[in-house]
Amino acid sequence: MLTSFFSKSRPINFVLVAVYMMSFFMVANFNELFGTSLLSFFKETGIFVLLLLSVVMVNFISKRNELTSRNSYKTILFAVFACLFLASLKNNDVIIANLLVLLSLRRIISLKSQRQTVQKIFDATFWICLASLFFFWSILFLFLVYFGVLVHEGYRFKSWLIPPIAFLTLLSIVTSVHLYIYDSFYTFSTWFQSSNFDFSAYREPVILIPLALLLALTLWTSFFYLSVIQKSSATNKTPLFMVLLFTLLSITVAIVAPTKNSSELLFFFAPLAIIVTNYFQVSDDKWFREGLLWILLLLPVFLVSFF
Repeated sequence: MLTSFFSKSRPINFVLVAVYMMSFFMVANFNELFGTSLLSFFKETGIFVLLLLSVVMVNFISKRNELTSRNSYKTILFAVFACLFLASLKNNDVIIANLLVLLSLRRIISLKSQRQTVQKIFDATFWICLASLFFFWSILFLFLVYFGVLVHEGYRFKSWLIPPIAFLTLLSIVTSVHLYIYDSFYTFSTWFQSSNFDFSAYREPVILIPLALLLALTLWTSFFYLSVIQKSSATNKTPLFMVLLFTLLSITVAIVAPTKNSSELLFFFAPLAIIVTNYFQVSDDKWFREGLLWILLLLPVFLVSFF
């Protein structure tokens, strides 16, 4: 059974996830990979490696912080969610920004150890600000940083000053590089991306069908996830709640994003994969889980074939 196969964390599982993602990545970026120059081929190959690193990061964050059990559900689910929307496999800026945000999440959650807190807050802020250079509205994930500071460092006033220092550090680096290359300052207008609230593209079946499924899945599994948070130990409650906050921020980012072609949903897939994995772990209905996983796996094939 498929659920039994992915209930274990083995190298072969990751290899199959990588092959699955690579197949759809090649479909989404066929012209860039094979229809242009050799430079374009290597560029897209590098982007795919970054996408795989996002999968690795989701797995690492989940196992290191006990957000899920040791299984491969979160890796295959993240891969499936990304492949449901081919636009998310084509937007290089979003792929890079998503990986940087995951690197930040790793540092934020690790604040619970109460070690090297100054460095972790600085790093988390730096990664998010760097992500905003590629996708401006990922700056909203700074709320995660301040939530981490509030929970773990709320009594230390100096901890609240670290994020602005990290931001100014990156600003000075970017300004220096911009001055050197373009002989001009890096301005707010260059950084900022105005929001777009035209959701007409979401009416297309290729977006509407998988999005409706994911929203229904989110609502269904969130009830189970809340019960997991409630039953978890005091140490694990905060990281689990951070995933929930990450989900809400991801939805907000998608709403205010300048693009509305479904690539903006990529930020949403990592936390959703963790939430759905928790459902797979606590649900007793094995046949429903099996059917759901098969539907999720085959739906990208259906969408590519008919749309």
